Amino acid sequence: MHIEVENLGKKFRLRRQQEGLSKIFHQFIQHRSMPKSEDFWALKEVNFKLAPGDSLGVIGVNGSGKSTLLKLLTGTMRPTVGKVAVHGRRSALVELGAGFHPDFSGRENVYLNGLILGLDKWQIRQKFDDIVCFAELEQFIDTPVKYYSSGMYARLGFAVATAVEPEILIIDEILAVGDMAFQQKCMGRIKEMLKEGVSIVLVSHGLGDLKQICKQTLWLDRGLPMAMGATDKVLDAYLSHMGIEQ
Repeated sequence: MHIEVENLGKKFRLRRQQEGLSKIFHQFIQHRSMPKSEDFWALKEVNFKLAPGDSLGVIGVNGSGKSTLLKLLTGTMRPTVGKVAVHGRRSALVELGAGFHPDFSGRENVYLNGLILGLDKWQIRQKFDDIVCFAELEQFIDTPVKYYSSGMYARLGFAVATAVEPEILIIDEILAVGDMAFQQKCMGRIKEMLKEGVSIVLVSHGLGDLKQICKQTLWLDRGLPMAMGATDKVLDAYLSHMGIEQ
């Protein structure tokens, strides 16, 4: 298995009232009680397995726990309970511009990201032209990325993330910022990667994208799994719950 998730949960401590730093300090030195806090489960009781070549879609309204799940899968956050095991080289595209230095050029950021994702300079050099060509940024590759549009960020980020030959690819809504033609180009590459045995986790509000790519879909609501199974069936249940006619 590339990914095994068992009884996964993430808890945060939230203050019931937001206080200014100055007020909290004065409460402390005057021995007054601090603002009370409470537990908030952003994710709870999530279970699934993903074998090589499998694809999982993740859906839910904003605040349902999708981003928390991705952070646990990418290792940027630790679970409170349960187990998440990810086996194999993973590449993630979960935040626009993540891993890019704004003052570096596109060329420099390709090398920087490639090194972070485990390639050496020779491997990056071998892949460089293909990355730039796929991103369609030949004219701007030596421009500092702080001048890039959100679409240019997305194109370069996707091109690098998929060029490092990952065994697991994790993608958030970032592709939604690209134009329609580039989105379809990305979908074509993802389909090729699935055929090569790459496991894909795709978070998207684009239900058409999920139908194209994902064999299974996980529906989250307020941190809890509402349904997990064949994509068509889960999407039907989700749309029915939302009161959306199909």
